[in-house]
Amino acid sequence: MTATVVQRSLVLLQEMMNGSSEREGFIGHDAQHMRGVLALRYPMKNGVIHNWDDMEKIWHHAFQQLGADPEDHPVMLTEAPMSPLHNRQRAVEVMFERFCVPYVYVAMQAVLALYAAGPLHRYGVVLDSGDGASHSVPVYEGYSLPHAVQRFPLAGLDVTLHLTKLLQEQGVCMRTSAELEIVREMKERCCRVALDYEVELAPGGPSAGREMSYTLPDGQVVCLDTERFRAPEILFRPELIGRDHYGMHESLYKSVLSTDVDLRRELLGNIVLSGGNTLLAGLPERLQRELGCLEPGGPGGRVRVSSPADRGSSVWRGGAALASMPAPGGCAWISREEYEEYGPQIVFRKCF
Repeated sequence: MTATVVQRSLVLLQEMMNGSSEREGFIGHDAQHMRGVLALRYPMKNGVIHNWDDMEKIWHHAFQQLGADPEDHPVMLTEAPMSPLHNRQRAVEVMFERFCVPYVYVAMQAVLALYAAGPLHRYGVVLDSGDGASHSVPVYEGYSLPHAVQRFPLAGLDVTLHLTKLLQEQGVCMRTSAELEIVREMKERCCRVALDYEVELAPGGPSAGREMSYTLPDGQVVCLDTERFRAPEILFRPELIGRDHYGMHESLYKSVLSTDVDLRRELLGNIVLSGGNTLLAGLPERLQRELGCLEPGGPGGRVRVSSPADRGSSVWRGGAALASMPAPGGCAWISREEYEEYGPQIVFRKCF
């Protein structure tokens, strides 16, 4: 039996045309295509579901797009570390009560990302940074180490918002939810993490005279100079936007130091990047450099940052591989019979 994998990061957008519409809303690619006349609404914030009605619509849309009857397929859901426990319970309840699925499993995203890196990766630290949340998660023998998980308060959306502010300083105002999507695309195409921020910004630095241009839908051309580096620099220097927090590299290193001393060398030697925010050009190299400087004795060879080319979808790939294995009725999967006997709280006994 093959399980169906459903990502929880899709976007729901509501139509807004003269105060009424023939459709209740647009979801996913349809919404992106129509975003110029839509008001965007996101059911998730910081990696956590906040609007369950919208999330249920997205799941229903996913089943329709797959051409799959949920009653015939086990479903694997993913969640970010430190998610509220009641969210996990609610998700399982929706799957059994509303979609009548035969089996459900809730997996941690970071564990799936490491699984996608290959079966030989039994341990490592996953830096999972998407649009709304960033976490450093040590994984050993297929299980996360909850006591060592670190949440970093900045993610891709924060970089997008900072770029929006920098554009405003140029006189380019992007205010609506649809315009914010344009800035996100601009960020993904033009922004780059500097290997050495101060050197990059210095007169005559490596990128001097290398402006990049981006054409807006209305034909206006925006030129990006230092903004390309200033926007993502907040990931390593949150104080640039007034946030009292250590950088992404320090958060990851603190996560490693929270593990048993005997594991640290192995963990530092297998740091795996995951999530769309880690696709920023230059981020793996900068992270490697900063972590090397944090190691006692200065930069050394113990730190190894792995940046798979398809890391933007590594959680999905890891989940797809795991969910496609035979016998989903194994000990980790929750069956409909178990749900009916024990209720949604069964998730706390079977999913870790």
